[in-house]
Amino acid sequence: MSHGRIGYEDIPEPAASAAAQSWWDANAAEYLEENGDFLGDAEFVWGPEGLRESQAQLLGPTDRLVGKQILEIGSGAGQCSRWLARRGARVVASDLSHAMLVAGRQIDETAGTRVPVVQCDARTLPFADRSFDAAFTSFGAIPFVPDARRIHTEIFRVLAPGGRWVCSVTHPARWMFPDDPTRHGTTITRSYFARDPYVEFDAAGRVEYAEYHRTIGDHVRDIAASGLRIVDVVEPEWPHENTNVWGGWGPERGALLPGTAIFVCDKPA
Repeated sequence: MSHGRIGYEDIPEPAASAAAQSWWDANAAEYLEENGDFLGDAEFVWGPEGLRESQAQLLGPTDRLVGKQILEIGSGAGQCSRWLARRGARVVASDLSHAMLVAGRQIDETAGTRVPVVQCDARTLPFADRSFDAAFTSFGAIPFVPDARRIHTEIFRVLAPGGRWVCSVTHPARWMFPDDPTRHGTTITRSYFARDPYVEFDAAGRVEYAEYHRTIGDHVRDIAASGLRIVDVVEPEWPHENTNVWGGWGPERGALLPGTAIFVCDKPA
């Protein structure tokens, strides 16, 4: 496929939504080949720093997951959902990308753990009100839509009172720097407050990929507007033992700059 220009500019919502699905469908195999070893088949990793749910227990104590109804959005190949299912949770993995869900089914066969999957847009979830005890996403859905507030509102709707919502995203500070995992990527080149999405176009001018920047305040306002209550914001530090480089994330820059922000939220009882 021939590529056109890249840049930061506003684009129509339908173009962004179409790109979110088509890009992940086209690149699912390559993404999993490149990052599959780090993600594992049934591991729950919150971001490139390698923070695992077994350590952080952001969804609650691991020994209390048995029987919990949990929804994953932007699940990709379902690695996190598989980890939860092995601990007795009743999980549904959902994603907009059909190719990712198909890849997940293939991993199910080798991993020996199968979870139900649903193809859907996280902004219009096909579930009844108060269906889940918890919901989460690890770098899924939120960065790829212009109206993330709709995701939080849908999560509020499908959570039972007292339910938990945890979402990890690219740390907003990262948007000020070039996508370089070395120390050369520590010079500010863009305003923290510049909110135009990063967009890649094909040779015909169609949107191939779009990713949206939000400040910490933007994320807080989107979550608060849904009725959810933020109980913690986790900014994982880069551990010395993690030598993995993932795009703009890596140990050299990770020692200096935050790469991931995790918002831990509850629905009031």
